[in-house]
Amino acid sequence: MNDLLEFSDICQEIRGAMNSGKLKLQSNMVVFKNLKSGKVEQLQSSDVKSTKFMPRAQGHCLKIISKNGNIHKYDGFRESDYDKLATFMTKYYNTNLEKVEMSVRGWNWGNVNFVGNTLEFEVHNKEAFEIPLGNVSHSAAAKNEVTLEFHQNDDAAVSLVEMRFHIPSEQNGDGDRDPVDVFHEQVQQKADIIQAVGESICNILEVQCLTPRGRYDIKLYPTFLQLHGKTFDYKIPYSTVIRLFLLPHKDGRQVFFVLSVDPPIKQGQTRYHFLIIIFNKDDEMNVELSLTEDELAKKYEGKLTKEMSGLEYELVSKLMKTLTGKKITVPGNFSSHSGAQAVVCSYKASNGFLYPLERGFIYVHKPPVHIRFDEVACVNFARNSGSTRSFDFDVETKAGTVYNFSSIEKDEYMKLFEFVKSKKLHVKNIGNKSSVNLMDDMLGSDDEDKHDAYLERMKREGQEVDSGDDGSGSSDDEDFQPTEQLSDVAEEYDSDAKSSSDEDGESGDEQKKAKKKKPKKVSKSRDKESSKSKSQKSKKSGKDPNAPKRPLSAYFLWLNDNRQKIKDGNPGISITEISKKAGEIWGKMTDKSKWEAKASQAKKEYERAMAEYKKSGGSATDVKSKSKPAKSLSKTSTKSESSSNAGAFKSREFISDSSSGPDSDAEPKAKKAKSSKEASKPAKSSKPAKKPAKKEESESEAEAALPSEEEILSSPTASEGSGSASGSDSESDSD
Repeated sequence: MNDLLEFSDICQEIRGAMNSGKLKLQSNMVVFKNLKSGKVEQLQSSDVKSTKFMPRAQGHCLKIISKNGNIHKYDGFRESDYDKLATFMTKYYNTNLEKVEMSVRGWNWGNVNFVGNTLEFEVHNKEAFEIPLGNVSHSAAAKNEVTLEFHQNDDAAVSLVEMRFHIPSEQNGDGDRDPVDVFHEQVQQKADIIQAVGESICNILEVQCLTPRGRYDIKLYPTFLQLHGKTFDYKIPYSTVIRLFLLPHKDGRQVFFVLSVDPPIKQGQTRYHFLIIIFNKDDEMNVELSLTEDELAKKYEGKLTKEMSGLEYELVSKLMKTLTGKKITVPGNFSSHSGAQAVVCSYKASNGFLYPLERGFIYVHKPPVHIRFDEVACVNFARNSGSTRSFDFDVETKAGTVYNFSSIEKDEYMKLFEFVKSKKLHVKNIGNKSSVNLMDDMLGSDDEDKHDAYLERMKREGQEVDSGDDGSGSSDDEDFQPTEQLSDVAEEYDSDAKSSSDEDGESGDEQKKAKKKKPKKVSKSRDKESSKSKSQKSKKSGKDPNAPKRPLSAYFLWLNDNRQKIKDGNPGISITEISKKAGEIWGKMTDKSKWEAKASQAKKEYERAMAEYKKSGGSATDVKSKSKPAKSLSKTSTKSESSSNAGAFKSREFISDSSSGPDSDAEPKAKKAKSSKEASKPAKSSKPAKKPAKKEESESEAEAALPSEEEILSSPTASEGSGSASGSDSESDSD
């Protein structure tokens, strides 16, 4: 048989709350580690007096009674564990494991026995229940009854507040003593009742505390310490002190002395799990202890002297170490970028210091936090969303609690990362990257705070596809400026054609100059306002539909085959939620060779099709170049038609001889006014391509509206006023 038994799912009852832990039975000792507080209890095998195995509401309980009267109970055993426990106890602890039957009658009267620090209530010589007297906070005796009040535990779902025992008057006590007084005295001896009786060992005046905040006088008693302030008083038993910390301040002029207590200090509804005292590093003090030389030698083993002097923080830490029997934890080998043993950060909108220790992290202060390495699931380095000069450090525990320490200077990253790596803590967002690459990605990137390995992979695949495409799928388009092309066509037409109207030529030249200048301003403003949308539109318009389509990645090939399965497995799921769910499933997949092979095959086929496409000479630029001249030709034809109509204009002699009506003079004037207005109008930036076409169409319509020869000859005789008007027009034309 092995000389070691281990049980991982064991609970220990502490003031009404069941705290889980691990129990290890060795040949020479019993060790229990509380997973919540990390506290380790040890009991030597030579101190074991008797053991019992009894049923509970859930499972069975192992009860170990030590020679000094203390009782240790561990719940969570199965009935099948009895045989190996009994054999182990007999072999190594020299005691028999007794099986105890519990009374289930439900009676509320019986006999009371005081065994060690426990009150046992028996019904018909069988134990009905038991009360650990260490949970009693107060006891009061009345005429025929004794009242017990209990300490409250915030972690307990249901707490027992008070219990009363009725003691009949006919029951005989010890001799002539009242049985009520005898019962009450036995409870008082074992109860955890703090009474400031007698003289304190020493007093330390006006000590500054950060939590609870204020200045207090510290009075050290043999079993507890008392904080005496102007408003509140606190009594802290040494048995509730779990750990002691001595932490140097970053400025090098102050020192934090921290006490971790469980159960916490209570002030109304506020709970203080840590007592933090701050000392100036250079302050000195002298104390005289109210202890005899015999007590100093026997009880404290010569660790203390009658008179003590030295630095204040050293004396207080030495006194507390001796009185509590706990070791003092100090920072290890960690050194920050500035040489300090702490890192400046923020936690819950408060600034403080994070101390990396040899076995955990501690944050001071408000609120103080202590995280042991054995309860850490992973840590995470994240970029600060507000600034690139700092980063966040997240610590996630196995219980699911996440502690976020933010606003850490980026210079501390390498120091903190090397410390985490040396302690073999799992870094959540590092993957296979080196520390240098992680720092570059974290401090210099503008992507999301959370690192997504799959997203990085998709980016790399996209870059490979873009590099293999060689730009054949799309081409960079030049800005389309239809007004400049139309003006070039008009100039070629003007050089060949002959017109009898100089006014038309001058107005046409003015319009051409205005058209040449205006689109340049429009294009500049358009580039400034919507350069991104222009580039997107040009790429979309210039893409060749005959070009081979890019291949799908392995993820999208897998998603196309599994999309319906995700929908069936999650009824009512939205499209965005399908993508998130698919990304989670894909990220957790270990074997992706099937889809990666398909993606590789599709990529090869795409490259082969693209090579054939290039050989054939097809591209998006050819399609675009063919489409643009069609527009210019259609507009030149419109211009030529309007020019031909303008060439049919009658000479001055013909108009002066013939009688023209008022309508015939009004129409050319309207045409001139309209053309001058159109030339003076600024071109709109939103539709530069369509505006010149509308102007040409309007000019052609106006010229087409001129009367023909038959209409002029058949017009009625004009009056003198109209004739003089036509004569003045003709003279101005000749000039």
